[in-house]
Amino acid sequence: MVGKSADILLHRMMRQELMKQKQTAAAGRGPLSGPLSGRLPMETDSGDVQMTETRIYIGLNDAEIRKQKFETGKYLGILKSVCRSYHVAFSVDVEEGGYFHEDGEYTEETSLVLILIDAERSTVQEIAKDLCAFFHQESVLVTEDRIIGYFIGGETRP
Repeated sequence: MVGKSADILLHRMMRQELMKQKQTAAAGRGPLSGPLSGRLPMETDSGDVQMTETRIYIGLNDAEIRKQKFETGKYLGILKSVCRSYHVAFSVDVEEGGYFHEDGEYTEETSLVLILIDAERSTVQEIAKDLCAFFHQESVLVTEDRIIGYFIGGETRP
């Protein structure tokens, strides 16, 4: 449920930011600013918006002891603080998975998947480095996809 409510918040924030940027550009008031300014989403003829979705996968098992040291909620709090400090809109999912270590040992692990839309690559890399260090990980996985999104408003029209 964390992911669903965070997705709704992210979409609202992205919609508000895109609307502000469109208004600024339409009014000719100079350069765009804000979280989308470096990589302004491109709107298609149909009103769809082309964006970059970045995901950072952060395992919660400690790199040395191969077990989770703290409750998942504590890690979520740290992740949210990091995102706030970088002023990025985000969503987060909690996922369960498993993998094999190089020595052949199988491990199951809870992971947080941080989802960022149109964040600057340099910002993504800094966030990934911080989370890797804070969560005591050997590494974190970063993926990047081009997506097309659109916003649906709740307003009714006559």
